[in-house]
Amino acid sequence: MMALQGKIQEFLKTQTGNVAVVVETLDGDRAVAINTERVFPSASTIKLAIMSELFNRAAVGDFSLTDTITITEKHRTGGDGILKELNPGHIFTLEELCTLMIILSDNEATNILIDFLGMENINATIKRLGLKDAHLGRHMMDSEARRQGHDNFISAEDLAKILKLIVSGRNVNQKSSEKMLDIMKRQQVRGRLDLYLPEEIVIAHKTGDLDLLEHDVGIVYPENGKAYIIVVLTNETTTNKDGREIIGHISKMAYDYYTA
Repeated sequence: MMALQGKIQEFLKTQTGNVAVVVETLDGDRAVAINTERVFPSASTIKLAIMSELFNRAAVGDFSLTDTITITEKHRTGGDGILKELNPGHIFTLEELCTLMIILSDNEATNILIDFLGMENINATIKRLGLKDAHLGRHMMDSEARRQGHDNFISAEDLAKILKLIVSGRNVNQKSSEKMLDIMKRQQVRGRLDLYLPEEIVIAHKTGDLDLLEHDVGIVYPENGKAYIIVVLTNETTTNKDGREIIGHISKMAYDYYTA
């Protein structure tokens, strides 16, 4: 199974920056493991942990995913998303806020959910899931917290684990996992894992980006071949476009490998 790993390593010799990769089948047969323990700023991939805590708490009856929150001016957050473009007063269910957080990477929806769930509870769920390097240290777009040394971190190993837990129904339970995967399959932030794949291929995934950092992690469902988990994290590339291209090329190599 080292054929794919060797091919990716050869490709990475021609690239700049730091790259971590995990590729494995859903039954845990790992084809690629490169820099799996390297800790990266998580960017929006940490939102998978926030989603996990939301579904966990809903499953134990702390609240319902149909409970609502009214958006106010104090929630206003910059960066990715659609809520910042809307007037205050709109009412969203928790599930809708989670959907916006995942499929549009909406930072305002994310911060609302962080406040609703509690940062310490999200970090407790990160530990409960067995993630070693993941940590939520600040809200989205909180540059002041970043200056003070608080940030969000994750590793490729952690992301492979959380994807495995979701796809196997062990993150919370089978019903929650199916709903999480359904949300992830509706991802609208494109141009990374899907960059060089056929348009009709279904991917349940979550992207993340910061300056000179691009991530994309998910489960790819080829029409002919085995579904597989793929995690590609990049930072310190020359440009963000370079990071997206690295992810796209590695994703295509993995796709060709599993559909040959």
